[in-house]
Amino acid sequence: MPRGKLEFPQAIGRLLGRFAPRADGLIGVDISATAVKMVEIGRVGRTLQLERYVIEPLPRDAVSEGNIGDVDAVADTLRRARARLGSPSRRVALALPTTMAIYKKILIPATQDRNDLEFQVESEAGQYIPFPLDEVNLDFQVLGPSATQADDLDVLICASRKEKVEERVAVAEMAGFEVAVMDVEAFAMLTAFEQLQQQLPDQGFNQTFALFDIGATKIHCLVVRNGQQLYFREQAFGGMQLTREVQRRYGLTQEEAEKGKRSMLLPEGYESELLQPFVDSLAQEIQRALQFFYTTVSVSQYLRVDYILLAGGSSMLTGLDDAVALRTQISTMIANPFTSMTQAPGIALRELLLDAPSLLVASGLALRRFD
Repeated sequence: MPRGKLEFPQAIGRLLGRFAPRADGLIGVDISATAVKMVEIGRVGRTLQLERYVIEPLPRDAVSEGNIGDVDAVADTLRRARARLGSPSRRVALALPTTMAIYKKILIPATQDRNDLEFQVESEAGQYIPFPLDEVNLDFQVLGPSATQADDLDVLICASRKEKVEERVAVAEMAGFEVAVMDVEAFAMLTAFEQLQQQLPDQGFNQTFALFDIGATKIHCLVVRNGQQLYFREQAFGGMQLTREVQRRYGLTQEEAEKGKRSMLLPEGYESELLQPFVDSLAQEIQRALQFFYTTVSVSQYLRVDYILLAGGSSMLTGLDDAVALRTQISTMIANPFTSMTQAPGIALRELLLDAPSLLVASGLALRRFD
């Protein structure tokens, strides 16, 4: 398995054993709090190409805190998104919310025997997983020889409660899909980050990046250096707070408020009275997340963040990148995982520029096709 990604074959294959990526079509499907996002990526020669994508809104509270509360509503949304996408492929890659996964790097004595390695991983995993192993889906990935122990391997283990995986598989199958890959959202973001790195000086080598995925209800902070996750934190703050303020102030439905935010066609006073205070609060939350990083991981490794990347539906709010850069004094940019790709005919580039930051997880999942 490639570094930085988990695909849940055998060990989690005791979880999702039949799932494995193949070279044919694969749709990345991100089931977020407010929408289903689908992305399909292909190749033209050696160049990646965005073939198609779609964002389909979910009914309110169909998904809450990462849990699928209304299975039928989510399955219906998946069907509508599938019809709009128009892909001939039925195979999909899904992701678990990062907070539903337990993952940790451990040391295992080096061995050439796969069965022996699996046995050792399972034996060690019991120390770190607070549930009986028969209640979880467990997978692992060999990262390579340990830098500190000559005869050991660094191994990343990852586990999740079976019911959390099975709930996502079931809802996808209700919509007519075949689940080929189950990933974790943080790892999907890392996969997409590999595309973002190509836009950066020295392709980001020996530099530290803080990636903020700003969703409807949560901010996910992922700090990365040389392809390795150093830190992950989730904060309860998101774009829905601004949406509700817009609804209250102007008497709009949630859908109308979201459209108004996107088009900036809201009554006079919106920018100064609602948007700017929210942007300032959001920049403050991002600064707070960085302070947590500096006082935990960074203090022991003497690392400073070199770049901030903003993703998620709220990352395109007017002035947010400038506000974050001003508050943190760190170069800040909007994350677009498709910049190094071509686009298939029919994709509206103006719409894509607005949508791209919210498609980070879905694009990372779609890229699993090329593992």
